Amino acid sequence: MDRAFLRVATIAIATIVLAAVLGERVGAGEGEEGQDPSAGIERYRQMLEEANPAELDEMRGEQIWTSPAGPLHATLERCDLGLGPGVLKGAYAQLPRLFADTGRVQDLESRLITCMTTLQGLSEATIVAKPFSTAEMQSDIEAVVAYVTAQSRGVVMHVPLGEPQERLAYALGERLFFYRAGPYDFSCASCHSQDARRIRLQDLPNLTTKVGAQQAYTSWPAYRVSQGLFRSFQWRLNDCFRQQRFPEPVYASDATIALTLFIAANANGAIYSGPGIKR
Repeated sequence: MDRAFLRVATIAIATIVLAAVLGERVGAGEGEEGQDPSAGIERYRQMLEEANPAELDEMRGEQIWTSPAGPLHATLERCDLGLGPGVLKGAYAQLPRLFADTGRVQDLESRLITCMTTLQGLSEATIVAKPFSTAEMQSDIEAVVAYVTAQSRGVVMHVPLGEPQERLAYALGERLFFYRAGPYDFSCASCHSQDARRIRLQDLPNLTTKVGAQQAYTSWPAYRVSQGLFRSFQWRLNDCFRQQRFPEPVYASDATIALTLFIAANANGAIYSGPGIKR
């Protein structure tokens, strides 16, 4: 474990430094004369992907997954993510989905809360108090997200919509996606419903198309180089609402799960390639 950690850490540091330099060059418009800036951005992304620091979070997540914790002194190895207790391969590629034991449509993070409370006896309030990592504190649940999602790498997305509750959640997610409000009268669709849009050298995928949804969703969760932190999909939605100047959504709420389901189901048929890496 120590050797692996040092190896990945060394590669990650070198990659981040190189990416920062290249990112500055791309941002300054450097490159071959007449060349599309997107080509430079694509080279930048390819360099990042050669050594993804998210591997460190995956390793920490595996340790948390297999270590006894909570009042019940139990591991998460019997957690049922939809394919049976302890089955991780392909589970994330079929989330969110309806779970019979809770009667709810759940995404990965809300399902992990269920497992942590029922299997380990942890308090939900404690789990959701600080769900996102900061420079001063790493989130355990985000680390577990990194580990679990990595087990579906290479699996085809197949989010189910066979149950009435799943279809209802999809419809709610679609409505939320197009709902305009806030001081800027923004919606998710304001940035993510047209092709060839970009902000600050960052492509904005068109999530209303299958290709756009597939490319975007299958690379999340992801490590953010600019922040030096691993980020879950719940964080991604939270930050989108922040940028729209909306009130912060409740972590793992039915609303955020519905929005996740809408995007994830639109990505069906694509091969999951996360955890990804973002600038």
